[in-house]
Amino acid sequence: MLCNLPLIRRRAWHLGPLFTAFLALAGCGAPSDPNSEASKPAAVQLDPTRLAADQTLVRGNGSEPETLDPHKMSGVVESGILRDLMETLVIAAPDGGVRPGVAERWETSDNQHYTFYLREDAKWSNGEPVTAQDFVYAWRRVTDPATASKYAWYLAAGKLQNAKDITEGKQPVENLGVEAVDDHTLQVTLEAPVPYFVAMLVHASTSPVHKATIEKYGDQWTRVENYVGNGAFKLSDWVVNERIEYIKNEQYWDADNVKLQKVRNLPIASPNAELKRYEAGEIDFAYQIPIEHIKRLQKERGEEVKTTPYIATYYYEFNTTAPPFNDPRVRKALAYAIDRDIMAYKVMGRGEQPSFHLTPSIVQGFDAPPTPWSQMSQAERVAKAKELLAEVGYTEENPLKFKLLYNTNENHKKVAVAITAMWKQALGNVEVTLENQEWKTYLDTRANTNFDMARAGWIGDYNEPSTMLKLLLSTGGSNYSKYNNPNYDQLMAVSSKEMDIDKRAAYYAQAEEILAEDMPIAPIYQYVIQHMVKPHVGGYAADPLDNYYSKDMWIIEH
Repeated sequence: MLCNLPLIRRRAWHLGPLFTAFLALAGCGAPSDPNSEASKPAAVQLDPTRLAADQTLVRGNGSEPETLDPHKMSGVVESGILRDLMETLVIAAPDGGVRPGVAERWETSDNQHYTFYLREDAKWSNGEPVTAQDFVYAWRRVTDPATASKYAWYLAAGKLQNAKDITEGKQPVENLGVEAVDDHTLQVTLEAPVPYFVAMLVHASTSPVHKATIEKYGDQWTRVENYVGNGAFKLSDWVVNERIEYIKNEQYWDADNVKLQKVRNLPIASPNAELKRYEAGEIDFAYQIPIEHIKRLQKERGEEVKTTPYIATYYYEFNTTAPPFNDPRVRKALAYAIDRDIMAYKVMGRGEQPSFHLTPSIVQGFDAPPTPWSQMSQAERVAKAKELLAEVGYTEENPLKFKLLYNTNENHKKVAVAITAMWKQALGNVEVTLENQEWKTYLDTRANTNFDMARAGWIGDYNEPSTMLKLLLSTGGSNYSKYNNPNYDQLMAVSSKEMDIDKRAAYYAQAEEILAEDMPIAPIYQYVIQHMVKPHVGGYAADPLDNYYSKDMWIIEH
């Protein structure tokens, strides 16, 4: 899919020699004309009904996953694999909605009491039936403080009865609002109506797990020889930092319609290394695309570049608990000095949009409020940034010094280099030390708020503004900036009980206005989903949450 990139307005004050040099090194030239004949690659003619003899999909996976335990995972890398190994009550549909998973149907009369009817032919990979009791055990496990789940907050955010008290150790897990009426009927009780609760259940952290396996093997249950899942595929091989493979699960309830026999995931953190293997024919599905190659690839392989709007925001988060970023004036100054037009259209240039809010504009039920800083020109924002730093006492003689953390990845490095160049160009009195860490180390560092400023991205778990805004609740499990504003918490609490969509949208707008004033994070741009998919891969369908499933794909004869 070709991406028509808007031109930017050039301003002399921010396109100085330093930043111009960076753009040249990054390969960020003027956008190409996607309508020119030279830009259109030759179409590859394949018969989508003719299946290849070898139904093996090889895909890049970004990084080595931290775990394959759905209750201990926290990242996108892990979710992509777990969607294939585990199946939740409902799964994502290509239009951003939901479709039946383990639950073949569900009902509610008040959005507070839900009944899910499980498939009688749903089975674990060892042949045992998947039951309502498995979900009771799993949801108790994820909220149990002993599990130390990074998503323990998630069901509490969905207002599952007593979940918040259980995660805080105030009530036993047996009091959780989930009950197995019988083997195939699950009753769920919330503390208040939540109209989007079912949509939340596509998330991997709500997956069932096999109780007997966990009780027998403990933390070793995720080893290949021990793993029991209920998804369309079952784990068959795991060589750390080399590959994770799984094969078709013949016990899966819909196995007859699963065409792929094997999926091989390659943990390639480097987008450039992944692209080389893709272009060499070693990979069918590339997880990420190097930003300096996007225009060439759009020209040469246009139909293979899949671009879709994404419910996700790229941002920098501040450690609000320690100097210098415990002062909101410093946080605002650095946020204001980032030129988001340049970042979205020149440095990235894949269809990203500048962002002044945590919540992306494409989210259903969100109307972005016109905050003061979003209405300024970039020149006005820079002038205000200088004024704020001067108020705090930062000068050429006393520059602002801090470390910027990002996980190892060429694209993240390019963003960091570009933004530090902007700060130097626009503000002068800023000295930044870049610090990169491998994925697992980076996750641990952020989880412990052991940073000054860190690169971050939040991917929505469902299509509703709260999926983004709950991130910065003081009790949020992924609120690594340790932001704490009782007014914000109260506003989000009120919004969660509001059934009227328009009134709820107004609460969300007020929440964004509070964030604009406090600036615990600096939103930079709204992501797009962008993968490279070979023409011989059938069935790929992106949704706004990037919830694609290997069970929907196949390999075309080529």
